[in-house]
Order: sequence, then structure tokens, then C-alpha cells
Amino acid sequence: MVDLKIENGQVIDGSGSPGFFATVLVDGEVVTIWRGDAGHIESAQTIDATGHVVCPGFIDLHSHAGLTILGEPHHDPKVRQGVTTELVGIDGISHAPFKTQEELHRYIWLDSGLNGYPPMPADWLTVAELLSRYDNSIAINIAYILGNAPVRIWGVGWNDRPASAAEMEDMKAVIREAMEEGAWGLSTGLDYPPGSYADTSELAELSAVTASLGGFYHTHTRASLRSQGLLAPWEEALEIGRRSGCPIHLTHYRQSAQGSGSHLDYLGLVEKGRDEGMDVTFDCYTYPYSGTTVTIGLPHWAKDGGPERLMAALQDADDRARMKREVLPERLEGNWLTNFTQPQNKQYEGRLITDIGEMRGQDPADALFDLLFEENLGISTVGLGTNPQTLPAFVSHPYGMIASDAILFGEYPNPRTYGCFPIVLAEFVRAEKHLRLPEAIRKMTSFPAQRLGLAGRGLLRDGFKADIVVFNPDTVKTYATREDPKHYPVGIEYVIVNGRVVIDRGENTGALPGRSLRRGRKD
Repeated sequence: MVDLKIENGQVIDGSGSPGFFATVLVDGEVVTIWRGDAGHIESAQTIDATGHVVCPGFIDLHSHAGLTILGEPHHDPKVRQGVTTELVGIDGISHAPFKTQEELHRYIWLDSGLNGYPPMPADWLTVAELLSRYDNSIAINIAYILGNAPVRIWGVGWNDRPASAAEMEDMKAVIREAMEEGAWGLSTGLDYPPGSYADTSELAELSAVTASLGGFYHTHTRASLRSQGLLAPWEEALEIGRRSGCPIHLTHYRQSAQGSGSHLDYLGLVEKGRDEGMDVTFDCYTYPYSGTTVTIGLPHWAKDGGPERLMAALQDADDRARMKREVLPERLEGNWLTNFTQPQNKQYEGRLITDIGEMRGQDPADALFDLLFEENLGISTVGLGTNPQTLPAFVSHPYGMIASDAILFGEYPNPRTYGCFPIVLAEFVRAEKHLRLPEAIRKMTSFPAQRLGLAGRGLLRDGFKADIVVFNPDTVKTYATREDPKHYPVGIEYVIVNGRVVIDRGENTGALPGRSLRRGRKD
């Protein structure tokens, strides 16, 4: 007898190959594909998948759930989309290792508008200690990538200055230890201090250490370089790859809503890198809205020293006047705010910054500065950040994969938090036919597993781990929109993680079979 039998469904195995009809057997955590008559095989549970697709669980290579999932372990917004594994620690922002609890808590505070808070106290320091918090206590699997910000805090501190030779050696040692404890590579978020204080040479040296241990470089690139040319931020990333020999992954890659040039220039950059022999890939999200902490729009000098320096700048008249002069107009126009915790500020949930200024009788920048101080920096912002006309070219490109960049708090989060993966199946495949279903599934399963170097997942093959999604290709749909983002999708009937059913006929079973997936260990 096996634990689970999924019969009568069309198996699309994640490789990009056409589907076929077979029975999927699950015994413990392991899959067997049975192509003949399986009527004689007894099972503890049987799922009739008639009219449904059976495929590997989706792997999200850009998640901000590393802290919030500890407080909300059932993770409904993502697991109901079919997500069974997420990569956390992206954008250079990971939450281990740190030398002291104080440093950890300061860093959580600085980026609380992007990653939220865990249940307190946050009492880990090492990567190994953090990863152990996920084991058998959450609904999905977590893979961890080391952010360069905690690496820099460890070696250099919070300030904007070059690293000394001795500090570089300290940072390299941190990378080696983190990867030995299970990290999959190095991430950067070069718009987020203090990680953004690292220059190209520093990042190339650190990436060389990452490459020597089999890791990859996952980067949110440096927007300030755009003054040097349209593609300069991404050219820096490829230059880091050339110098270090490290595989390069460009995250949330797309043409911006305010972008100039052609989207073909962006895609051509990736193609040219691969033609040179580089291992370069990208991911993109599937809605035109961007989302991040609202502090990203404030100048770096105001954060030089950590969150206390920013809080002081928000209260200082001269600093405020300087920030008002330097904040770009697009950071204030067309962006709405979410994640207000103070009762008097709840009225601003989901409202544009300019409208909030009118409500308060203030200049929008002054209203934003006051609210940031009142909310202890923890405000998230969402706005139109992507050219919707060219987005399908990125979603369908053979070197790209799907990732949500989802922020899981606030009353008006980015709708991709609830709809990133089903909108691919419903709109980009079924309605608009930008790509075939097997290729779309590959972009959400085996391709991200390949990018990570994750063995035994991402495909439905004999002996692989039983991370499985069962969905109806004719009815799968998301209703998450900008105005009403918090909607679970329909048509995704079953989600299995490590052989256990987490979503059963569209409902969460309460099972928590997820765990950390550590580099160098077959989980």
C-alpha cells in the first residue's frame, strides 16, 4: 500500500515536455510514476485528477516570507497558488548571521517595511539556527540565500565606506561558513543600505568565494547606475560574473514603466551574456506593479549608520529639507501605502501618497516622513513599476523564470502576493497564449530548481520528492487586483509538500510538513 495515489490526471512533469496520462504514487516523501494500470495498487488516500493537470510544486525564487512565515506558518497566500518551495534572503537582505541579538534586531527594524517582523524574540544568530526554525513547522519548504548586507555589517559595519583588506577576509569567511551551513549563494539589493555600499570590486571578490562553493549570485541591481546608461545596472551584474566566474541571476527583471529604449535591449543583454558562455538567467513577476519598503526612495546618506540615523533624519529640519529636494517625483506619485499599525493611520491603507498628503493638509513628502516616523519605518509601498505592454516578452523568454517578489503583510499588498503563479496559467497560457503550458510549468518548477542546484525536486520523476500541484487548466484563475488584492485563486485543488496534502479540494488541511532545504544536503 502507498500513502497517496493520484489517478486519471495529465502529468506534466516539469521538464517542458508534453503531458502524458499516468498515475502518480506517493510513498512517504517519494514519487513513482506508474504508466500502466494502477487499479490493483492500494493507497491510504486517492485523488481523482480527471480533467486536471498533475505537475511539480512551484518554486518561487524571490520571496520576502523568511520572517513572516514564522508567525503565519500555514502561508495561505502562497501555498494556495501551488508554491511548495521559496527562496528567502533575497535583495541582499537575509537575517543571519549576526554577531549579536542587537545587530539582528536593528537590521529587522531597518527593513521591516519589506520583510516584516517574526514572532519575537528573534533569538537566532547563525544561518544554521535560523534554518532550524523552519524544520517541520511551516507549510512549505524554505531555501536560504545569504544577503550581502549582513555580510557587510559583520565585516565593515553600517557605514558607507570601502572595506579594508582584513574586513574583506572576514566577509569571505562569513560566506564560507554560511554556505557550509546550507545557504545557496549570495544575494544583493543594491538599492538597500548597507549592502548597497559595496562596490563592484568588493562584490566580485565575494562572488568568487560563492562560486568556489557551488553557489550563485542573485541580484537586485543598482538603480543609481542608470545615469550612466539604460542597461548599466545589469551590465554591472554581468561584469561581476565575468570577474568572479559566478553564475548570475537577475531578479525581478523587466522594463520599467518609465523605461526608455526597447525591451529587446534588456533581453538582448541576457542573450549576449549567454552567447559569451556566461551562466546568466533571470526571473520576473507577472503583474505590472512593483512593491517594496517605502524607505527605498530616501537618499542613502540618510541611512548611513543604520535605522537610528534614518529616524533622526526624519525629525531634523535640515535633513528633511535635503531629502525633499532629493526624493524623485516618481517615488511620491502613483504609489499607494500599506502596513499601517497605528490606529490613527489605518485610514491611509491603500491610498496614494499624494492623496494622503491632501487628507493631512501636507506636502506629500512631509506626510510620508511623518508617517514613517510614526510607524517606526515599517510602511510598504506598491505602484506601477513595470511596462505592461512588454511584460509578456519577459514571462515567455526561455532564459527567464517566474518569481513573485511577494510581501505578505498590509491590507493592500501587491496583488502578485496572491496571484503571481495562477495568472501565468490563466492569462499568459490559456487566454493570451504567450507560451505553452508545459513550458510555463518548467519556468515555475525544474528551471528554478536547476538555478538553485536543488536535487530531487522540480520534476515529477521516480525517486523525486513529492512536491505536487493538481489544478484544473480550464478553470484556474486569480481574482487578485490592485483594488482588491487579498483573494485566493480558484482551480488549484490539491497541493502536496514532502508527500503530505496541504491543500485538499482547495482548503488548507493545517499540515506543516515544510522544512529548510540546505545546500550540500539531500533533503
